[in-house]
Amino acid sequence: MTADLVLPPVRAVGPAAAPVMLAAGGTGGHLFPAEALARELLARSQPVVLVTDRRGPAFGRMLPAVPVHRVHAATLEPGLVGRLRTVALLGAGLFEALGVIRRLNPAVVVGFGGYPSLPTVAAARLAGVPVVLHEQNAVLGRANRWMARGVYRLATSFPVVAGLPRSCRDVTVRTGNPVRPGIAAVRDVFYAPPGEDGPIRLLVLGGSQGARVFSEVVPAALALLPAGLRARLVVAQQCRPEDLDRVSLAYDRLGVGAVELSSFFHDVPARLVGAHLVMCRAGASTMAELMAVGRPAILVPYPHATDDHQSANARALAQAGGAWAMAQPDFTPDRLARRLEDLFRQPADLALAAAVARGWGAPDAAQRLADTVIEVAHGPGSRANRQHRNFWEAAE
Repeated sequence: MTADLVLPPVRAVGPAAAPVMLAAGGTGGHLFPAEALARELLARSQPVVLVTDRRGPAFGRMLPAVPVHRVHAATLEPGLVGRLRTVALLGAGLFEALGVIRRLNPAVVVGFGGYPSLPTVAAARLAGVPVVLHEQNAVLGRANRWMARGVYRLATSFPVVAGLPRSCRDVTVRTGNPVRPGIAAVRDVFYAPPGEDGPIRLLVLGGSQGARVFSEVVPAALALLPAGLRARLVVAQQCRPEDLDRVSLAYDRLGVGAVELSSFFHDVPARLVGAHLVMCRAGASTMAELMAVGRPAILVPYPHATDDHQSANARALAQAGGAWAMAQPDFTPDRLARRLEDLFRQPADLALAAAVARGWGAPDAAQRLADTVIEVAHGPGSRANRQHRNFWEAAE
């Protein structure tokens, strides 16, 4: 169980303050909240540095004001040789991160989960630097589980997060997961359910992994709907480039009111606002955007996600009444068609789910996370800064 964070307003920090060190890398699901926090901290004149793995330099191009330091990191590889290689790389990263911490003397280290954050967070623990962890999903990830004991704050995105150690109960706060500015800007466009005979706008976002299952199942499911419902549908669907022609041919035979297919949508905030129903995966960033805007969704978790975290995300919102979860083996044309027909004939159910999802949204997550970090860096938790300075003095 987590509690919403309530803090007094935090004043801007002077440019002479010790930096906040962000530890993030790997996928965009970890890097995006780090980027959003960095932007918010910079707006408050708080110096920020990023420690990442080899995939992190793109961050520096997005935010040139943030110095980027790279350390070795690795995901857990199978087999004895693979495990030894992982341990060796993480060990090298740990010593590199210790060197960066010694040079920069950060006020706090913020870890965003994933193996690329491990060396830096572990180094901070060894050096006595206070640690804040941010968990984007409804289940605590492996890296955050390993580093959770003894942290100053564990910031979560969901109201309830599975796998929290007992030692974190008093330091866990719900800040939410930062969303891009375009999403936050449309927060106040409230959901309007489809009219009795009006168009029904269906948005299908496949994501970078597994979009093919939507390309295979959605057109086949729509073919099973009554002709009257199909004629009302306005479908916008993301497909892999190699699937576009095949999916287009499938839709040509369906008698759907209108169809737009693309491998990438550049205007997702506007499309989310206009959608009556969204169909998508259940990654952390997608979930945060759905909840920030408040739109009903059928969630099909990616079955191979680490620790099956997408299923936990989908289950959490579905159990609250803000979405409908369908495991990929159950995501068949027949079952999807029955679900769609029920929802389209009961628009009040769509409106209720939209309201629940919106209630879970945190469009100010970046500000709330920044408040948490600054409180640790320069508030009562800052006494730990003296402790880690003493660590280096003792080492000398």
